[in-house]
Amino acid sequence: MNLHAEALAKTVKAMRPMLPARDFDLSHRFYVDLGFLPQRLAEGLVEMHLGAFSFILQDYYVEQWANNFVMHVRVSNVQTWWEHISSLDLASRYGARIGAPKQEDWGLVADVIDPSGVLWRFAEISAPELL
Repeated sequence: MNLHAEALAKTVKAMRPMLPARDFDLSHRFYVDLGFLPQRLAEGLVEMHLGAFSFILQDYYVEQWANNFVMHVRVSNVQTWWEHISSLDLASRYGARIGAPKQEDWGLVADVIDPSGVLWRFAEISAPELL
């Protein structure tokens, strides 16, 4: 990294993706139930926190964008997340789709597709060279 880029990097406090919501209230409830703590930023914008990590949920939706959006969450234990996710009955409550943990070449992955079509991949990476 060049010196200018290093100086710029030191000014960054957070990088937060902005996720679409087809039905903002439904998505808001979905993420709260999943475990996120909301912080209202403005009308139609809420920052969703999970510990030190966050994203911004927005009352804006484009189907093609939402259906191609992926949040990759690297976790230390996929099974713990899977037990939490499967206990929430997300399919009947929110129309979400879930996928049980499966082994990929690089790690164990469980999937959740939110009410707007955003894919969340909870991944436990097992290959040391990919760390």
